[in-house]
Amino acid sequence: MGPGAEICRKPPFFALVCCFYYLLLLASALPVTHPLREVVEEVNADGPFVGVVMAYEAEERALFDSGFFRPRRRLPWMDLSGRRFHVGTISDVDVICVMSGQRRLNAGVTVQILIDVFDLRGIVHYGTAGSSNDSLSFGDVSVPKYIAFTGSWAWMKLNSDKAELPELTIGAYNIPAAGKNFLSRVQFKPEEFYSVGRSMEEVFWLEPDASWYQLAGTLRDLKLQQCENATYCLPETPKVVFGHRGSTADIFVDNAAYRDFLLNTFNVSTVDEESAAIVMTARSNRVPSIVFRGVSDLAGGGSTWSSTSLSSLASINALTVAVEFISLISKAAPAL
Repeated sequence: MGPGAEICRKPPFFALVCCFYYLLLLASALPVTHPLREVVEEVNADGPFVGVVMAYEAEERALFDSGFFRPRRRLPWMDLSGRRFHVGTISDVDVICVMSGQRRLNAGVTVQILIDVFDLRGIVHYGTAGSSNDSLSFGDVSVPKYIAFTGSWAWMKLNSDKAELPELTIGAYNIPAAGKNFLSRVQFKPEEFYSVGRSMEEVFWLEPDASWYQLAGTLRDLKLQQCENATYCLPETPKVVFGHRGSTADIFVDNAAYRDFLLNTFNVSTVDEESAAIVMTARSNRVPSIVFRGVSDLAGGGSTWSSTSLSSLASINALTVAVEFISLISKAAPAL
């Protein structure tokens, strides 16, 4: 449930006053003159919802082709800020599903709209990712314990003093031999994290909601799809993996050297372009979130398999885990 709703659990008189104030806040999610204000109010009357976020068309198609999502009969969708928000249920849980668009700006904006406009219990994000760890293979679904934004760099001058934070020395990857060059090296930077009721702090690793992560742990043995079709099957059955670290950047990683660097420097097992932004935006608003990423490629690690063909299978497997998790929410305590 949205963080403001906690005030409705106070002693009777105080709760009555606070709930009235909270309802006013919900009704004020959009300006009085906004053409969809009444629509949003009607939708929120059926909340709270789980916000389900995916980044691009293959991931959205997996949802609507699966039959898991059942649209609301009245007001099944609405368009806000150029995005379509689908209202319905998954496993009898009220949800609002939206495709954010790729990379962290789109992802962060979309999650903030969800939080500002709708009455939410939390954010479930699923999608595809590249694997930078050979222990993760095609079709596996990673539920990361920590996620970092690794796309914020500071260029270091040639021959400057060694940086204190992790850095990438460009010359170490010169071909045919390592050496110096004018690109020198880049230093990785933390993010400025703003949260309700707290001063700004610099963070590097972001953690999805701990209680949701623990709940998801019961899905370790969930059966995932192994075959794309009757003739295209993976050599091993995909698995759900917990405890790894994820990396987000506005970079599609398809380079073996950089893939190895991320693993060796940050112990990162998956790379994507949205997860850190989604978790950071949710945490800033004190809204629970969790991430499910299906492996669709090896981020430049090389393979005889087609990552294009596998993106559909990876999306389906990530969605499968997300749907099972949403089903668990309906059976868990109200605080979840």
